[in-house]
Amino acid sequence: MQDPLVGRITANPRYQNLVKTRLRLGWILTIIMLVAYYSYIGIIAFDKELFAERLGDGVMTLGIPIGFGVIVLAVVITGIYVWRANTKFDQMAKEVLEEVRK
Repeated sequence: MQDPLVGRITANPRYQNLVKTRLRLGWILTIIMLVAYYSYIGIIAFDKELFAERLGDGVMTLGIPIGFGVIVLAVVITGIYVWRANTKFDQMAKEVLEEVRK
């Protein structure tokens, strides 16, 4: 048995817009992360010499800062989603609830 409030929320056009917007952002950020990660892995698999090049006279290779960059990108993408969820998505959800409870 479904709560009537749930039915009104899911039928609300603002709620449907919220779901669509949130889903679109999630997929965009997911695709960015997958491209970055699998590009990194692909280069390791097919052109090891590129990431094996040394930076300066030390022992650090090009692959280390690029790999670190992939990790930082994951943190940044997570931060973008959390920021967007805490600002826009929460506000949209609040508006939907206020509209449905009237």
